[in-house]
Amino acid sequence: MRVDGRLDEVRRWTGGRGVDIVLDPVGGDRFTDSLRSLAPEGRLVVLGFTGGSIPTVKVNRLLLSNTSVLGAGWGEMLRQEPASLRWRWDELYPLLEHGTLTAAEPTVYPMAEAADALGALADRTATGKLVLDLR
Repeated sequence: MRVDGRLDEVRRWTGGRGVDIVLDPVGGDRFTDSLRSLAPEGRLVVLGFTGGSIPTVKVNRLLLSNTSVLGAGWGEMLRQEPASLRWRWDELYPLLEHGTLTAAEPTVYPMAEAADALGALADRTATGKLVLDLR
């Protein structure tokens, strides 16, 4: 099953090669297409499961293109190595400051449009962070 036709779009955008990295905070139905969208030696980084279900990996898929699936749990990493956040920001901040790396601005909804914000989450049209302005 193709979720929202996005796998086909990725293939078209990359000339059929696939992408090197997928950051997946959703899981659920999108996980398999995310895995299929990887280029040879690509990585899928699991950030969470906002889609509800925790997906499983058929490891033969990983062997076919030498791809990998990684978990990135900040909370556990900080528990085990509290100083890691400092050195990571020391590397990231200059990239943000010089525009080499950019962070998307959040989409801000006034409180009166909270239902629209929830709708964007429910129908998965939201990209980046959504913020409710309580003023």
